[in-house]
Amino acid sequence: MDKKKATRPVTPTADEARAALRRLANPAKARLLQGFFKTAPGEYGEGDVFLGVVMPRIHELTAKFRALPLTQLRSLLRGGVHEERMLAVLVAVEQYRKGDEKVRRSIFDFYLAHTRWVNNWDLVDQSAHLIVGPQVFGGNPALLKKLSKSASLWERRIAIIATLHFIRHGRFTETLALAVAYLGDTEDLMHKASGWMLREVGKRDAAVLRAFLTRYGKRMPRTMLRYAIEKFSPAERKNWLTSTKGR
Repeated sequence: MDKKKATRPVTPTADEARAALRRLANPAKARLLQGFFKTAPGEYGEGDVFLGVVMPRIHELTAKFRALPLTQLRSLLRGGVHEERMLAVLVAVEQYRKGDEKVRRSIFDFYLAHTRWVNNWDLVDQSAHLIVGPQVFGGNPALLKKLSKSASLWERRIAIIATLHFIRHGRFTETLALAVAYLGDTEDLMHKASGWMLREVGKRDAAVLRAFLTRYGKRMPRTMLRYAIEKFSPAERKNWLTSTKGR
């Protein structure tokens, strides 16, 4: 009898992922998302296109398409559809999480080379602390400073969201330094990101956050301040809001 030939695993493709996403499309949801993510002319998400696929379904597809090669992830990222970019980002995170050192470096380099397409706050927030954060944590965090000086809003946001990995390991220096650097940032999305990371610092060491507020509270944009103090008691929040001018 002839021996059965071993079957090779079929490598998924970007086109198959696109088809799977379109089967889950919801036009009514897409219209809501396009308003929520500010896609009108002049807004931060100008021109972005949504299918209306909710995040739980995209997470399910991440497992199905976790073996997508980088060439196919690149195709999804550059396709112009938000959910395609989200799926590509989530697959990259999964590959980074499960990969060896060589794979992680490859995913990290790929991510940095494609930040132009990681171009909305949800894409950044689902990935920066899970790829950039761990990769620079034990290496060279100077990259965060470089990203923080970028003309790209999304690269600046990647820098500070990446520090969530540092915060979770009890290291606050990079987060605090970037929060200071962003005091004068003109983008509200940066104020929100900085305030969020400061709040995460405060959840682990309230004294560190209070010291930061004492020193910089009067210079902080109001949004950054409100996000930072969100977990304080109502009385303490009121005190910080009334004792600082904010912007």
